Amino acid sequence: MNRLLIVAAACLTTSSWCSAAEPTLEWNQWAGSGTRNNVPVADNTPTDWDVGEFDFRTGEWDSSSARNIRWAAQLGSQTYGNVVVAGGKAFVGTNNSGGWLARYPAEVDLGCLLCFDIRDGRFLWQHSSEKLKTGRVHDWPLQGICCAPLVEGKRLWFVTSRGEVRCLDPEGFRDGENDGPYQDEEHTEENEADVVWVFDMMRELGVSQHNMCACSVTSVGDILLVNTSNGLDESHINLPAPNAPSFIALDKETGKLLWTDKSPGSNILHGQWSSPSYAVLGGQPQAIFGGGDGWVYSFDPKGDGQGGSKLLWKFDANPKDSKWVLGGRGTRNNIIATPVIYDELVYVAVGQDPEHGEGVGHLWCIDPTKRGDVSPELAFNSKNPDEPIPHKRIQAVVPDEGDFARPNPNSAALWHYSTVDSNDDGEIDFEEEMHRSCGTVAIKDDILYIADFSGLFHCLDAKSGERHWVYDMFAAAWGSPLIVDDKVYIGDEEGEVAIFRHSADPNVAMKDDGGEMVPYYGAIDMKNSVYSTPIIADGVLYISNKTHLFAIENKGD
Repeated sequence: MNRLLIVAAACLTTSSWCSAAEPTLEWNQWAGSGTRNNVPVADNTPTDWDVGEFDFRTGEWDSSSARNIRWAAQLGSQTYGNVVVAGGKAFVGTNNSGGWLARYPAEVDLGCLLCFDIRDGRFLWQHSSEKLKTGRVHDWPLQGICCAPLVEGKRLWFVTSRGEVRCLDPEGFRDGENDGPYQDEEHTEENEADVVWVFDMMRELGVSQHNMCACSVTSVGDILLVNTSNGLDESHINLPAPNAPSFIALDKETGKLLWTDKSPGSNILHGQWSSPSYAVLGGQPQAIFGGGDGWVYSFDPKGDGQGGSKLLWKFDANPKDSKWVLGGRGTRNNIIATPVIYDELVYVAVGQDPEHGEGVGHLWCIDPTKRGDVSPELAFNSKNPDEPIPHKRIQAVVPDEGDFARPNPNSAALWHYSTVDSNDDGEIDFEEEMHRSCGTVAIKDDILYIADFSGLFHCLDAKSGERHWVYDMFAAAWGSPLIVDDKVYIGDEEGEVAIFRHSADPNVAMKDDGGEMVPYYGAIDMKNSVYSTPIIADGVLYISNKTHLFAIENKGD
């Protein structure tokens, strides 16, 4: 099978190859800002490196064959958290297989947030989250911390695997000060985390997260936005806490609860692991939340003033006839990807837990200026054909029960990308389908990139949804693209990072390698699965595989 499927009727011109913007010095949260568009600014970013060799029994790095690697830091055995860089430090979530703290040897299972010095990769401190006694239903073994923190000045906020929102001092105890109310002298050594406050969502709100609590928080002034991860129990059928909040806002300085929302309610399909976004859209501040029911919600970040949410709009990201079936065998999906905001539009893909395998997916571009139910369709029943019916969890429209769907005159869908019969043969081939995705889009110069879980890397027109090209990586992709310096980076489960030229023209983005089109700068072996998303800060490329975090730079001769 040819790795390249060219579907554009005509090639578009490339974008300009230079940028006058100031270089991005820090990347202080997942995707850099509340808009969640992973597009920093840098020059001369690396396209050629070798990570060296490793002793996979001890984790020891052999740098003798490494090239263009500033440093490598050992993580745990499974790393899904995306790295952030702020204040001269790199922060990343993983598990405890690295055994950084003497009181927690490597065989003790923890969720760990690690902090390293960006100059040399020196370990600075660790926050340790002991596993919940309820086990995999709430806190899956060996999964560690699966989110990225938010770092602003002298404070850091993140969500633990135990369902807690925690505020830390980014210095840990290395500054010799205890910034919080925790006075346990036994655990205030310089390589321990300094906890300022804790909000326990399980205890305070009755949340019951499914498998893992994982949300990369963002903020709006003093307001912290958090997905609670409320979900099903181990049966994958029962919802223990349908009235528990799915989305909350906290006071960033004190941890005080400001407002809650439970819109997904009893319609949660599985778990809720998307992260919130924020921007001012159409003059209105909007907090965007991808719900576990497959709907996208927008709220006023200030709430209703009485402890509740203030809904602006909601959007069903699944066709009304799609159906949820246990184990991923159906066509209805929840939302794991983070909504991205670009040029005052919202972009989001649907997907499922990677353990559910492959399936049909959908990518949407949404106009956020409309209000109310802005789904593409509305559901009705023949008994009262003029009154929309409430949403149903398993299948919104069941024809055997007299249900049907009509186009919504208030739809905010600007375009929808799912299947394209590009060769006009009347069939949808593997390369002609957008599959389920855990990943988030990245957009620059109106060119959008997204990887799906089936290993296809899609390039689209961000304004029309027209497909420019698709590349088959032949490996599942969990992470999201990085666009920087007119290059596009994407990692995969086989441990390769493919590097394309940033272009809508496939003949510019890629090159001919003996009759096969491949990424222009090739694909680099990271020696282990890459589940995370690459970032750039101050010209240094940071990529973590399952076991190590690498700082990569062009060192020259």
